[in-house]
Amino acid sequence: MRAAVEIRAVEADDLFAVASLAAEAVEEAPASVQAAQAEPGRLVEHLSVLTAAGGSVLVATHEGEACGFLVVRMIEPLLFAPGPSAYVDALYVTPEVRRRGVGHALLASAASLAAESSAEHVYCAPAPGARGMQRFFARLGFAPASGHRVVPTAALQRRLAQEGPQSSRGTRMSRREATRAAIEDLVARRRRARDAGLPTGPVDLRDFQAQREAMLQEAVSAHEEDPRDAAVAGAAGRAGALDS
Repeated sequence: MRAAVEIRAVEADDLFAVASLAAEAVEEAPASVQAAQAEPGRLVEHLSVLTAAGGSVLVATHEGEACGFLVVRMIEPLLFAPGPSAYVDALYVTPEVRRRGVGHALLASAASLAAESSAEHVYCAPAPGARGMQRFFARLGFAPASGHRVVPTAALQRRLAQEGPQSSRGTRMSRREATRAAIEDLVARRRRARDAGLPTGPVDLRDFQAQREAMLQEAVSAHEEDPRDAAVAGAAGRAGALDS
């Protein structure tokens, strides 16, 4: 099987077969972003545009039938990548010929193209649901580099209009004004307390606690006195009140 597989650049006659394989790939990972554009006729148009723009589409054939494909693009230097890089947009092998080296052969051809373009790294972005493809790339040394997030352009524009800089600026100004008002109120209250002769600093509770403990001690001492003495003292008090 390995010797019978041929890897070559896609030709015009191969476009529809590759588009059909791409549609199968999307069916295996329906959560991918490309699921809404998996119609073979549209994919043929996409493949034509991609190859015309400098991308490379490799097709694997066995006994004259397409059994896999790979799409790779060379990316110019980016902010954190001073040299060119290779980006694998898609890699798919039909279930009938998997585990027979077809994916390795496709990726080996892509690696050769990357080396010819002096690309220092090869990137890929397998669909979230394509666990088999993710394991395949991991076995070959692909490591996480960054997390891609995507949003429709129209939806992004709507969200930016709803949460634009004017609304965020107003929120920041209101918080700033509230903080300033709280500080001004605190200063005003301290000024009034100082004018009235009241303490404006931290309150020392040690004197209050000492007085409270003394009062409690006096109350305990009064209860510990002889009840008869307390009764005599109470009668004397009442008699003095009658004489007066």
